[in-house]
Amino acid sequence: MKNIFALACLLLVGYIAKSQEPSIFQKNGLALDGYDVVAFFTEHKPVKGVAEFSYQYQGVQWLFSSDQHRQMFEKEPLKFLPQYGGYCAFGMSRGYKAPTEAVAFTLMNQKLYFNYNLKVMDVWVKDSAQYIKRADSSWVKFAPKNLP
Repeated sequence: MKNIFALACLLLVGYIAKSQEPSIFQKNGLALDGYDVVAFFTEHKPVKGVAEFSYQYQGVQWLFSSDQHRQMFEKEPLKFLPQYGGYCAFGMSRGYKAPTEAVAFTLMNQKLYFNYNLKVMDVWVKDSAQYIKRADSSWVKFAPKNLP
């Protein structure tokens, strides 16, 4: 009986910890580890943002490489927000949040997806349509209503 109670407590602690993870992937309080989310769409590559062009959104600080990019984001944040809060799309298809690397990104149908690393991204792109369907279903458990 003690073992069952201990296991139940561990599961509850794990659930509470998971539910308290931020909705947007961040490192050191910066969304997407400080990369300019607009640059993925305009320059098709990861570009580090700078503190001079920062913007607070969804309780997280976003950095941009230019004032123009910051203004673009301010005007239409939903257009640029990464899917699944910037967490790994493949991981989300499996029902969990995983960190990502900026180089492991994909733009599909005007949406930005990230993956854990380039190896995972190679697997993900081979059947991304199926992974997206599964990830969309999983994301419902994690996402606040105002995130794609």
